[in-house]
Amino acid sequence: MTLTTLALLGLAFSLDLLLGEPPNAAHPVAWFGRLVGAVDREWTDDERRQRLLGVVIALILPLVAAGVASGAVLVVADLNRFAGAVLAGLVLFSTTSLRSLLELTDAVVTASDTDPETARERVRGLVGRETSTLSPPELRSAAVESAGENLADGLVATVLPFALLAPVSLPAASGAAAWVKGVNTLDSMLGYRSKPIGTGSARLDDVVMWLPARLTAASIAVAAADPLAVARARRWARDPPSPNSGWPMATLACVLGVRLRKPGVYDLNPGAALPTLEDGRRAVTVVGLAAVVAVVVAVVIAAGTTVAASMLAGEPGVGT
Repeated sequence: MTLTTLALLGLAFSLDLLLGEPPNAAHPVAWFGRLVGAVDREWTDDERRQRLLGVVIALILPLVAAGVASGAVLVVADLNRFAGAVLAGLVLFSTTSLRSLLELTDAVVTASDTDPETARERVRGLVGRETSTLSPPELRSAAVESAGENLADGLVATVLPFALLAPVSLPAASGAAAWVKGVNTLDSMLGYRSKPIGTGSARLDDVVMWLPARLTAASIAVAAADPLAVARARRWARDPPSPNSGWPMATLACVLGVRLRKPGVYDLNPGAALPTLEDGRRAVTVVGLAAVVAVVVAVVIAAGTTVAASMLAGEPGVGT
């Protein structure tokens, strides 16, 4: 199954680069977002009960996404193995987002000097902070921070479990990618301090993203040919409130030699200057290369799974 997994990784990655994200009307993540929106309400005035309901939501909704994805692949594969494999690749494609991230980051960086108002408007698609008073360097900082953090959420977190399970079971791999994307989506929509119902989602996302965030940081360091950057980034990686987002952001700050700052919240690599226009453009390049590194790691993981499965089954060699 190694060649099949490689083909599906290539399919998902290529579709993302060629097409970007599907329109919301045809995007499974947008459909899931509408489901999350339907439960995003104050079901009770009791904050404790609201938090308990949030835990139930965090446990059930991603399983719904996983069940739909894996069930669809299982049914289609039972009718036609090739069609089932293609559907699994499309599931992975729907859970990844690289081109849109790079394009929006580049758009904010490019507009930051010549048209700050447009940059302030566009950067709202990347960050949740107040943008109306951000200076051009601060706009670039916000865009670069988001590029590093969202590489973990938008690619690494779903590609790696897919690659781990695909050589054994395409339905399981599709379900795992959909489950992780469901967890990420719940956190992005509900995981705010002002929403007690989102506490469970935020905590679950913290657990799920622990490894992907650190692997993303390593991918950024490799992509920038600066393998020691992660070690330097440790000094600031725990400064952001999230236990995970600081790793790719701080590593990106170190490889670029820039300061990344969210006023009043964190200040990464504070001895450097905020990003210049050229720094911002280089960040887009590094994040794109880091995505390639992450996909290569996924291929290696898939090969390892295939070898392990063959050994457990007592089969010689690696299957296709």
